[in-house]
Amino acid sequence: MILTVTLNTALDITYRVPRLTPHASHRVTEVTERPGGKGLNVARVLAALGRPVTVTGFTGGPTGAALRAQLAEDTGVRDALLDVADRTRRTVAVVDERTGDTTQLNEPGPLISPAEWARFLTSYEELLTSADAIALCGSLPPGVPVGAYAQLIRAARAARVPVLLDTSGEPLRRGIAARPDVVKPNADELAELTGSHEPLRATRDARRRGAHAVVASLGADGLLAATPDGAWQAAPPAAVRGNPTGAGDSAVAALVAGLAEASPWPRRLTQAVALSAATVLAPVAGEFDAVAYEEFLGRVAVTERAEARPAGHAAPAAYRTQSGRGG
Repeated sequence: MILTVTLNTALDITYRVPRLTPHASHRVTEVTERPGGKGLNVARVLAALGRPVTVTGFTGGPTGAALRAQLAEDTGVRDALLDVADRTRRTVAVVDERTGDTTQLNEPGPLISPAEWARFLTSYEELLTSADAIALCGSLPPGVPVGAYAQLIRAARAARVPVLLDTSGEPLRRGIAARPDVVKPNADELAELTGSHEPLRATRDARRRGAHAVVASLGADGLLAATPDGAWQAAPPAAVRGNPTGAGDSAVAALVAGLAEASPWPRRLTQAVALSAATVLAPVAGEFDAVAYEEFLGRVAVTERAEARPAGHAAPAAYRTQSGRGG
């Protein structure tokens, strides 16, 4: 079982409008509501891929009740969310149908009390006993300690469960020092963490700060990974236009599945890039175009990037430059 942690869950609301114009009224052509937050999106994708998955985190109030009711309709996702007194947040995505561009509005999360946080830690440690891998995803709601992810990573390491961290800012800075197996920042988050805007240098720097492996999202240029086995960049076959909401979460789904399986890094990156691109073609976060995913798997290019190695530790030749399903 893969466990995804979303401390700041959300009810995702997507509005589609013919054309988004500032300072104007708009007629909405379609409204979609889905359980959201990074880890819930990751879980939904994993379930669609046939992977057993459990979600945990916080929900509360009428919004939280609506989230859990809709989550119950998602086949394959086990609900281990904890109820809290304050209200779950909402996020609103406005999709311009003319351009495909999306404008995102995110509410703050619920206030979590010390007693609620302590209750979560107890539940989390129980869930660790049956987890093959963990994805810690997203922002922290008010009241949760800024070092929360570091605490959760240390607990996972003590239980010998591999863990992926996908967050930003100070939670990322503190979490990476706890030595997660994988961190997945985007280019801006990586630059904020390391002070470097050169992606390969920044991924190496992030590894030195404690992460076993670093996978950076480079937007249209795909993913860049710095790992103990080498560095690779995986690029999509072409630019894909659509709704990018949730594309990064789909990449996390592929990466945490690869972490659970201990699959070769080029394979993980191929699947992550293909799944991310297929998600852009889907109408809402947490879904992907299955036909496009299969097509993209055969067209993702994975190229080894130069990185210093210990003597005698060259990468396998088959992985130096490749395209396709990643071996």
